[in-house]
Amino acid sequence: MDIKTYKKSFDYSYTFGIFPTVELIQNKPEQVIKVLVSSSYKTESNADIFELCSRYNIKTEINDKAINRISDKENNYVVGVFSKYECTLSYDSSHIVLVNPSNMGNMGTIIRTLTGFGLSDLAIISPGVDAFDPKVVRASMGSIFRINFKYYDNFDVYKESFSNRKFYAFMLDGAMTLKDVKHDSSELFSLVFGNEATGLDKSFSKIGTGVFIKHTDRIDSLNLTIAAGIAMYQFCS
Repeated sequence: MDIKTYKKSFDYSYTFGIFPTVELIQNKPEQVIKVLVSSSYKTESNADIFELCSRYNIKTEINDKAINRISDKENNYVVGVFSKYECTLSYDSSHIVLVNPSNMGNMGTIIRTLTGFGLSDLAIISPGVDAFDPKVVRASMGSIFRINFKYYDNFDVYKESFSNRKFYAFMLDGAMTLKDVKHDSSELFSLVFGNEATGLDKSFSKIGTGVFIKHTDRIDSLNLTIAAGIAMYQFCS
């Protein structure tokens, strides 16, 4: 295959760095095409990439030229090349929903955060950034390979598919504060967050419970990743 700078149209993508690549191999070994290794790579005591690839019968290739061509930072000694794949969200699990996410770093951070709080399902309402972009994969520290994610053309399509839960839309003009939400730990939920720049429009106040996270008037709003992390902590702890 021709190893070149990633484009969304590709049917494959990359992991940059040892840790995301280890996550890929351990969680999605069947999707790994091969692992590129720099001649400057030094074995780490807790994760030798050659031993790990051998264990999973994955091809390795020493290829400095290819790594330098596709990497967007220096000191990148390991690159995983993997086939893209499709996921199905669980009907019996709670979800995080991102409506039109536009920042790759934010999406990756949210993926890592939801994984840390024991969630495994992410719905993405189109249009939204490419979850397989190496920047998202890197920001997630490989946690993307531990979750299910799926794109939906619009929120109504998603909601019709998962009617067995309560919906909480996080918005500046929500009807109640997060602190006042009474959540039964046994109930399924979907926490819905809007675009980094525009948030959720007023129509989302009708989908379930509109929630806002109280903060001082010294700022206009919380960063999306911070708001999502606070909400997940509240609902999952």
